Amino acid sequence: MNAKIFYPAAALIAILMIALSFVWPQGQGQRSPAPFGHAIEKPDYFRMVRERDARLKKQAEDKARDAQEAANASAAAASLADSSADQ
Repeated sequence: MNAKIFYPAAALIAILMIALSFVWPQGQGQRSPAPFGHAIEKPDYFRMVRERDARLKKQAEDKARDAQEAANASAAAASLADSSADQ
């Protein structure tokens, strides 16, 4: 191969590879600049725990409220049955 073609082509390829290395995601190194890279999104463990605890607390409150409503309904039915039995 002719040296007048090879060395400029090799220099051009080297420059293109260096330019590509600036914009390609680097894996475990620094992230790429804004148009090419994106922020690392890690799961927020503490937020997930708070949401789970809030959901469990709401379920327990709903269950307690349902039990209270059932108790009130049965008490009302019992008092209605007593009042109709008295008549």
